[in-house]
Amino acid sequence: MIEIFLKTLPFFCLIGLGFGAGRSGFFPPEATAYLTKFVFYFALSAMLFGFAANLSMADLLNPRAAAAYLWACGALYVLVMAIAFLRRARMEEALIEAHCSIIGNTGFLGVPLLVVLLGPDSVPMVLLILTIDLIVFSSLFTIIITLSRDGRVDSDLPRKLLVAVAKNPMVMAMVLGLVWAATGFAMPGIANDFLTLLGAAATPCALFAIGASLADKKVERLAIVSWLSFGKLVLHPALTAFAALVLFGVDPQSAGVLIAAAALPVAGNVFILAQHYNAGPARVSATILVSTLVSIATVPVVIAWVTSF
Repeated sequence: MIEIFLKTLPFFCLIGLGFGAGRSGFFPPEATAYLTKFVFYFALSAMLFGFAANLSMADLLNPRAAAAYLWACGALYVLVMAIAFLRRARMEEALIEAHCSIIGNTGFLGVPLLVVLLGPDSVPMVLLILTIDLIVFSSLFTIIITLSRDGRVDSDLPRKLLVAVAKNPMVMAMVLGLVWAATGFAMPGIANDFLTLLGAAATPCALFAIGASLADKKVERLAIVSWLSFGKLVLHPALTAFAALVLFGVDPQSAGVLIAAAALPVAGNVFILAQHYNAGPARVSATILVSTLVSIATVPVVIAWVTSF
């Protein structure tokens, strides 16, 4: 476990460097926003395209793994919402807390971290999880909150969801990469070099951006934040392990990637949703900060465990 911790430490040191730069004012929020845009629209998309271009749809179609991950996420989603309702939280607050418990930072942190630590064979599972998070649960969140506020689902909602998915560069990078792979054509040398060079910027820039984005976050409502962080860092991987290893019989290597990905801290895009719908953005912001800090200790433990499968 110490060896795994030492391997993860540089990743979290980069996050710490970004946090220090943001906290000191040397890297202002405007700079963080533009760096995040660069990673989201260019560097990370290039990396994901490169990964997907070397796969096929068959590599991603793992029904047992998808079912296990969906079951674990669904079970935790219901549990967190139920506990929020017991506190008499509003529907929007209960929904965003449930979202916090299952949406990990797979894009900015998980892609570079898991591929390095678990090897290139982890790529299909990482992309599968990204697809489920970005399409299934983002759509579910939008549908439920729209139904809660308007009392009905707008007939135009399917088109809006489709447009939102199409505008997400990570989704489109994976789709275009798979389309390229399906053609059977080799990637031209110049294009491959370009994508490799651009994609190489994703890891350091994404980790730095994560840290810088945490610099202005404060911890409020510590009891709720602690519960949500516990749900994301402990309950999510535990339920995923139960679903993958016991209920659905997922092969050990794929199960290990699912469990490790489930152990990642809360993703930053959950805060964007919370802010957009005015659904407890302060507690979501604090949960992102706390879960990221605590994950420095918990993620190596989980990865050390899954590598023993």
